[in-house]
Amino acid sequence: MDIITSHINADFDSLASMVAAKKLYPKAVIVFPGSQERKLRDFIEVFHPVEIKRVKDIELSKVRKLIIVDTKQPGRIGRFSEVLLNKNLKIHIYDHHPFVTDDIRGELEKIEDVGATATIFTELLKNKKLHPTPMESTILALGIYEETGCLLFPTTTERDLLAVSYLLKKGANLNIVSNFLKIGLNIEELDLLNELVKSLKESVIRGVRIAMAKASREHYIGDAAHLAHRIMDMEDIDAVILLLHMEGKILMVARSRVPECDVAGLLREFGGGGHPTAASATIKEASIEVVSDKVLHLLPEYVKPGKVAADIMTSPVITIPWDSSIKEAEDTMTRYGVNVLPVVQDEKYLGLISREIVEKALFHGFKKNRCKDFSTTEALIVDTHAPIRDVEAMMVEQNQRFMPVVQDEIIVGAITRTDLLRVLYEEFLRRRQLDKEDMPAKPAAGRNLSTWLRDRYPQEVFDILRESAETADEMGYSAYLVGGSVRDLLLGQKNLDIDIVIEGDGILFAKGLSKKLKKKVRSHQRFGTAKIITDGLRVDIATARTEYYESPGALPTVETSSIKKDLYRRDFTINTLAIKLNQKDFGLLLDFFGGQRDIREKTIRVLHNLSFIEDPTRAFRAIRFSERFGFKPSKHTENLIKSTIKMDLFEKLSGSRLYEEFFLAFSETHPVRTLKRLSDYGLLKVIHQHLVFDDKLEATLSSMYETIAWYNLLYLGEKADLGILYLMALFSSLAETEKSDALDRLSTPPQIKEIILKNYIDATDISKTLPLHDPADIYHLLMHRKIESILFAMAITNDTRIKKEISHFLIALKNITPLLKGADLKKLDIQPGPVYSRILGQLLDEKLRGRLKTRNDEIEFVKEQYRD
Repeated sequence: MDIITSHINADFDSLASMVAAKKLYPKAVIVFPGSQERKLRDFIEVFHPVEIKRVKDIELSKVRKLIIVDTKQPGRIGRFSEVLLNKNLKIHIYDHHPFVTDDIRGELEKIEDVGATATIFTELLKNKKLHPTPMESTILALGIYEETGCLLFPTTTERDLLAVSYLLKKGANLNIVSNFLKIGLNIEELDLLNELVKSLKESVIRGVRIAMAKASREHYIGDAAHLAHRIMDMEDIDAVILLLHMEGKILMVARSRVPECDVAGLLREFGGGGHPTAASATIKEASIEVVSDKVLHLLPEYVKPGKVAADIMTSPVITIPWDSSIKEAEDTMTRYGVNVLPVVQDEKYLGLISREIVEKALFHGFKKNRCKDFSTTEALIVDTHAPIRDVEAMMVEQNQRFMPVVQDEIIVGAITRTDLLRVLYEEFLRRRQLDKEDMPAKPAAGRNLSTWLRDRYPQEVFDILRESAETADEMGYSAYLVGGSVRDLLLGQKNLDIDIVIEGDGILFAKGLSKKLKKKVRSHQRFGTAKIITDGLRVDIATARTEYYESPGALPTVETSSIKKDLYRRDFTINTLAIKLNQKDFGLLLDFFGGQRDIREKTIRVLHNLSFIEDPTRAFRAIRFSERFGFKPSKHTENLIKSTIKMDLFEKLSGSRLYEEFFLAFSETHPVRTLKRLSDYGLLKVIHQHLVFDDKLEATLSSMYETIAWYNLLYLGEKADLGILYLMALFSSLAETEKSDALDRLSTPPQIKEIILKNYIDATDISKTLPLHDPADIYHLLMHRKIESILFAMAITNDTRIKKEISHFLIALKNITPLLKGADLKKLDIQPGPVYSRILGQLLDEKLRGRLKTRNDEIEFVKEQYRD
């Protein structure tokens, strides 16, 4: 006999899974192991959806196969746990709860991380084309909707939504679903809720607010889970545990809305289970007070430490010595873009000085006075272990915008109002389960992307990130994945440029990681950076840094800082995203500056108003990123670019940085569109004042683009240098001396400049000489020219005859060689000497002209031409 069963106190997910399992195992019998929730009993009584046997009617000794759905716990399948000892028993398990110790194991296990077991079965039926009837679809939809809180619980996945969509297409009746999932309370439930609320006792464990409520009833009340949700919403608490004494049993229902509190682990201590956010258990013959005491005793084991000051503080902090002048304080604030400075003496924290105080002191003529004389010494401070809730209360109640984090009198970090607001916002998102992104599965701030890292990166890269997490934890550092790889992860694009930033010693971290990976590391002490090369992958590691510019366009001065400051020094918001790698928060997305918003809105936005003044190269980069991703600079960003041009700051910009930007634009974007955009902003004039993007230049660049595309499709093996070709096309309208000047403005390497200027001469010669009509003459004209000069000549000519002859050379003539060699000529009794070169040259020309097809043709030609 084959049996399909589920857990005691069965719900709609249980029924739905059993009904679906019946389609997969048509000979099996559906049996509830025990009680059912009241709503489920009402549904079965009204619709009689499927034949269900009673457990007392089953002869357990005859059970040969046990199909268990929506549970794996032996204590939750009633009498069927007795057959588990049968060695010949075959067990098939379908569940959406993760495996834990002592779970039943089977020869077939279908365990998926989705919101409901009904979702697993819906996918199986769809894939096997065992399409459900409208009633079966309705039951499956009931299971999914109930288990996921109408798709609102945090355990809901994209697969649950797709499953519901499929079921609706198959006729699921949402009116029936709505009628049986209404959460209205009857008088009995209202009375129970009132008793639970009155008995509520709250505990704060490691910053997590947990409430426990108790009630007793003479008769059984099946569905109490929704009461737990109501209490959490009413009391605004993080987790709730309900103890209901009914008919000699205690029903435990637990719900948690924070990841720190694992209610499934807690209720496993009582023989129950579920998800970390939702679990239940049934206890027989126990006192509710004894159970309550045991819960309070065990709770701390299942509450991980919540966030503390050390988790969100900015570190290291920019400080100022106590005897520095007020003028020096102003300079430091301006240089680093901060408004508050901790005042220190021999590294010990003394107090705070704000920009407001500095400005007033300067106004009154105290620029030479010491900072200590004007510092605030009564500001509140916290240590690294202070719970975030306490920090929040102190900052709000005292209206303190900057909270020093002090350990043993040394300032080790600082918390700003922005840091605090970010934590509160992330908690708000988690609690309300908001996801306002217009793309599916788009992460919100604070979302964990560990599954994205695992699924979208090659295994080798994911393993490196995991090793990085372990290394960082061992060293006491914080490690972050940053840069283009994070941005492109959200864009769904491949990018294996792995950049890791360390809050700590980046070089020391790199050495530790390289030992784990058994790879070599190259470090640059001056910049605090290192590289690890591993099987074609390069991992760049850097110490978290901040920077300031001594003058517009100058290279930045870099100093050690925090991840937030490190990200702030980047060019655009879309490049400021980071993913934490430490094991505790592995995969946590950090978005301090609205990068996700701008990715969603397809916007290029600078971080601050002086961005282009400090580094004018960013203006070129803004256009490059716009074209590469199909984004658009924000209006404010456009205005800042125009202002920078008016200030004539590009003259101070080094040519080598411009050269690099142009070459990146040529390789990453459609060059014609990019160069036109640069011209629209007036940025081509930065290279040369006579460089004008007119119709003629646009036609040349477009022809160059088409020529390169055609050449690449030939797959001839010899690669053309895109940068050289597009620079040649871009400067083609300039006079000879102007071409040289433009190349100098870009600080073009001397060797490259020489090649470009020579290519211009060669291309002109090619254009003037062709068409030649004779294949041999074409070959000798082009054979020893650089491929760039040949392609440029092809691009700039409008003569189709010239294009055809160049094409014929590249496709056919270039690789033609005689079959006969010197040794073959010697066998023909021709004495070695200069004559060999003449003979082979003639053979080549005749082959080029198509007159010699085979080896015998060549032999006959030689015999005929060189008879004694």
